[in-house]
Amino acid sequence: MMKKRFLATAVGMALAGAGASPVIAAVKGAIPVKSVEFIGMAAPENAEQRAAAYTNAKAKVTFKSGGSRIYDLNYNTLFYNTDTIGGVTAGAIYDVTGTPLLDSNGNPMISESPDANSLIRIPARGGDKLFLVTHFEYDWLDTAGVDQYGKQPMTMSLASIAQDGKTGALAATGLKNIDMSAIDGLWIPCAGSLSPWNTHLGSEEYEPDARCQVESSCASGSIGLEGMERYLAGTKVANVYNYGIVPEVTVDGSGATRVVRHRTLGRVSRELVQVLPDERTVFQGDDGTYNVLTMFVADRKRDLSVGTLYAAKWQQISAENGGEADLAWVRLGHASDAELDSLVASGVTFADIFETAPVNKLADGSYEAPPAGFRQIIAGHNKGLVENLKLKPGMETAAAFLETRRFAAYMGATTEFEKFEGVTVNARDRKVYLAMTRLSSGMEDKPKDPANHIRIPKLLAGAVYQMDLATWKLDTEGRRIDSKYAGTHMKALVLGQDIAKDAAGNTAAVDRIANPDNLKYSEKMRTLFIGEDSSTLHINNFLWAYNVDTGKLSRILSLPAGAESTGLQAIDALGGHAYIMSNYQHAGDYSSNIDPALKGQLEPLIDKSKAAIGYLGGMPALE
Repeated sequence: MMKKRFLATAVGMALAGAGASPVIAAVKGAIPVKSVEFIGMAAPENAEQRAAAYTNAKAKVTFKSGGSRIYDLNYNTLFYNTDTIGGVTAGAIYDVTGTPLLDSNGNPMISESPDANSLIRIPARGGDKLFLVTHFEYDWLDTAGVDQYGKQPMTMSLASIAQDGKTGALAATGLKNIDMSAIDGLWIPCAGSLSPWNTHLGSEEYEPDARCQVESSCASGSIGLEGMERYLAGTKVANVYNYGIVPEVTVDGSGATRVVRHRTLGRVSRELVQVLPDERTVFQGDDGTYNVLTMFVADRKRDLSVGTLYAAKWQQISAENGGEADLAWVRLGHASDAELDSLVASGVTFADIFETAPVNKLADGSYEAPPAGFRQIIAGHNKGLVENLKLKPGMETAAAFLETRRFAAYMGATTEFEKFEGVTVNARDRKVYLAMTRLSSGMEDKPKDPANHIRIPKLLAGAVYQMDLATWKLDTEGRRIDSKYAGTHMKALVLGQDIAKDAAGNTAAVDRIANPDNLKYSEKMRTLFIGEDSSTLHINNFLWAYNVDTGKLSRILSLPAGAESTGLQAIDALGGHAYIMSNYQHAGDYSSNIDPALKGQLEPLIDKSKAAIGYLGGMPALE
């Protein structure tokens, strides 16, 4: 095991809240480090604190020599979604020609929902060049106050980043929109990750339901393709199977970008993909109701264009404390991007893949058996949907990669996970962490559902799970899975706690997680960072640090009321400093449970049109 070391610069920080500047003390020599412990902050207590992004948390560093030092953390905003740098507005939305889109008032459409960050280092003479890729997930409100969720195409930005050699402060020195025309635009990108080969791996969640494209009576509640039609601006018709995929962005030293589309990882409501240390195995979150856990194994390292897709089957051991299960893996299929591109280009539709039959719900809440030759499944989208399906001859590959969740259920895998969000890896311990925003719906014991694999008590505050990994596991057909990182066992690790509504309106304990969403793990800090997206349970969302060795949970950032914690990326060493990239989105999207008097105090303090792309600083680098 490599020693953990601080680089030759140590940082002392004085925090006065959001935007505080680092104060630096130079220390010569590398300092061997035994452990890092985060000292948490109290929850916000007044309207001014509840309206701000701020921290007064600390990091305690214990040295190999036995001494320790405490470093103050600070939160810094790189830029806001409304900021213009070099003539480019960060959250601006564009069509396929690069023309900014306007709302009904004639004003530019600007997203208030920055999500994933990937800070990318490109080796260059004279020092690395730094670029930050940032997703913008959706447009919440236009200037007329109309909710635009799913009605507009989305955007990724590329910021050029400079690092102050003394203070470690980061600054955006340039900004541009990343051209998405090669993949026919970007659909509701959520979280993302930096691949081991230094590319940005994105996501597109709440994939449009292809059944709704061929059936006017479709009951999935799917969001349509209005936004993508607006992006394409009449140049072509939006194809439902072009969305719900993985965009991969490569950045070179000049800041030029190339975007490719990966279909091989299946088409789901993808929160993000996490590549494991073998650079072939990938685990994916599937956000929504009655969703699936998938694993992809690429044929070659650092190449996601061809491989095998699997779906997990939960084999329950216990319902206690969020549940525990062994995992079996159902092989869905093997394909290449090129093969799937040809299939989509041929004009394949849902009706070409599956035959359907009506579903009859009985008076007792159960379902009538499907007709002969059909299988009855329950799989999610925006809600759980019971369907009677029959796979058409020769359509296995299309079903596996274009209708992944339905086909997983069809093949007997588990499609009962509820709002399955972030995924991150602890390489040293061979663990994967997975966020379930809430434990409800399909995760409850539902004996009248067509499948009832997960049977645990409801917990609206949600949990983070831990998955153990093994080498050369067999799939459900007895074939060896060609990966040293197949998931074998899964149990809840960090749980929230539901409570009766308090005076502010919280319905989950404020000193525990609620609705975990973004996850990132730091190998050097031995810390799992957990960002919340609590729409009703916490009035203010928080960013937490969970030490996997001690089990200590520490609140390290509080966000404006209603804002979601997004954009996590743990950077252990960069130019003598460590950083935790951290954004927030849709500030002022208040919980329906909020105390009306408190909401009245917050309204004039929070600008709903602004969201921040930023980071936590204050720590020296770990090596």
